[in-house]
Amino acid sequence: MVKLEDAVIARISTIGTTFEVLVDPDLAMALKGGEAVDIRNVLASDKIFKDSKKGDAAAEETIKKAFGTTDVFKVAPEIIRRGEVQVTTEQRRRMREQRLKQVIAIIAKRAINPQTGLPHPPARIESALEEVRVHIDEFKGAEEQVTEIVKALRPILPLKFEMRRIALKIPPNWVGKAQHFVRKFGKLQKEEWLNDGSWAALVEIPAGVQMEFFEKLNDLTRGEVETKVVE
Repeated sequence: MVKLEDAVIARISTIGTTFEVLVDPDLAMALKGGEAVDIRNVLASDKIFKDSKKGDAAAEETIKKAFGTTDVFKVAPEIIRRGEVQVTTEQRRRMREQRLKQVIAIIAKRAINPQTGLPHPPARIESALEEVRVHIDEFKGAEEQVTEIVKALRPILPLKFEMRRIALKIPPNWVGKAQHFVRKFGKLQKEEWLNDGSWAALVEIPAGVQMEFFEKLNDLTRGEVETKVVE
């Protein structure tokens, strides 16, 4: 749990009552933005307040009526996601910078330049974002904002979101690590264990990370992996 002196208030008003929890500002905003965060690490106190500054706890029957449970670890995420989290100007700035980096990473990973078939460098994407003066909402997840941001970028930055289907065969000696990497990296469409213990699979990945995918697989298998782009 975060220390009380470092915590801020997350607040929601419902059924005519205000409910508050004391939270780590950065982790609370990560949770609010859709990231997977352990609520036990977010909270500075395991109490639900009606006025945290006075230390007044909310009545259990009122909490139950508003949220259907009195379990703080179920109620607190609802307060954070649906309510307001108090953050400072500096915290907002840091959150916006982090969200910007996430947006750039998503575009660089998933999109390609249709003129070259290659991904745009992150620095080029960032420059284009500055040029079109795209607004980054620190309170929304990066995934939620990508579609609208791409629309704003397209007049000055050619972008195409394309997927690649890769057929691959990994020899028995390298199946362990390489198989785990493939499953995490892309969407597995088909897999088969061959008689010699090799693993064959068909995986779909964003076109922008094709070279990264091949390089990592070659590193993991010392160049023994067999790959083919499937049209």
